[in-house]
Amino acid sequence: MAEALDDDLYRRTKQLLEPGEIELNGAVVHTGIESQDDIAMTQATIDVGEIIAEHATDADTYVYSGSDDPEFASNQHQGRTLDGDEFVWECQQLLREGTYDVVFYYEASADHEAILDDVREEGFDVTGVRGD
Repeated sequence: MAEALDDDLYRRTKQLLEPGEIELNGAVVHTGIESQDDIAMTQATIDVGEIIAEHATDADTYVYSGSDDPEFASNQHQGRTLDGDEFVWECQQLLREGTYDVVFYYEASADHEAILDDVREEGFDVTGVRGD
């Protein structure tokens, strides 16, 4: 059953990467974090976001959360640059079978393989999704 969920999540992520204003790649991060552990989920999102930012931009970044924005879902977050408020990454935290998977999107110009390697070093299972 989990394999079918992963296949479905991969397919849905791939569809969201289809050509738009910018070329994107993605990563599905399987955290194993349970639904009641909000603090660990927040920290995992920040940690993976920092990894992406390291490989995507030289600018300082911050995390913008959708809690107070009607354009965002409650579990949707973005990494943005401090200077210029530019997009670096976006993610959606998804509760699937009691634990969180987090889908991240970032510009295809970022070092995709280095991001995946660093996320694995952080201790997470991750599936890379190329937009091309």
